[in-house]
Amino acid sequence: MGAALSHSHRVVPLAAAALAAVGASGLSGCSGPAGAEDVRVAASVCEAHELRARAAEDPRLKIEIPQEFDQKWPTAEACRSYAAASDPEAPGPLQPIPFSHRHHAGLYQIDCMYCHSGTDVSRAAGVPPVELCMGCHAQFPPSYDEFEGIRVLKEHWNERKPIEWQQIHRLPEHVKFRHNRHVAAGIDCTRCHGPVQDMDKLYATPDTVWWPWLLPSQKLEMGWCIQCHRENEASQDCLTCHY
Repeated sequence: MGAALSHSHRVVPLAAAALAAVGASGLSGCSGPAGAEDVRVAASVCEAHELRARAAEDPRLKIEIPQEFDQKWPTAEACRSYAAASDPEAPGPLQPIPFSHRHHAGLYQIDCMYCHSGTDVSRAAGVPPVELCMGCHAQFPPSYDEFEGIRVLKEHWNERKPIEWQQIHRLPEHVKFRHNRHVAAGIDCTRCHGPVQDMDKLYATPDTVWWPWLLPSQKLEMGWCIQCHRENEASQDCLTCHY
């Protein structure tokens, strides 16, 4: 696996996760500045996780967790991952569903081929269908619906329509890249796509062309591909990629 870039994973407080999940209006139950008699009331499961963590650090803090939010799911980690994947200031485009690769591929170690099936036999990797996503999420408790992304997923499932993901890696039409050949050659997915297991919000990672320019570059550019072919003793004939 490639080394994580310094900005590939942001630490996001659970308070931000609560905002991302329920919106600012969902915090109306909270009191103002903390005082001796103030009681902080959770307005979501994510905010309940946050308040418990804060109360553990400050015993003077009075909190109230309504029964509907006093539950385990979604987990505190899921709240953090969702908030980070929803961060508009993080690198990369906002997706219709804030999907965290760090949460799925990193924390739960879901293999790339499970979601991007057929990559080892097809030229294109493709994206997982809604049916595959729901194969897991249909088993999760309704409390996960506080994430807007889960509601969007279920809406697409009910309407039988695909998710319009924003494409991140795009090659020009005159370049022919075959995923199956690279997978067969043992090239790890992170070699081209970066350390996705450390990314909440996916983006095209930069790299450095150490020879001959020592300049930062964007992966999947021609010079970067040629250098990889040289390192792996693969063909550098023009017709390898341009045919």
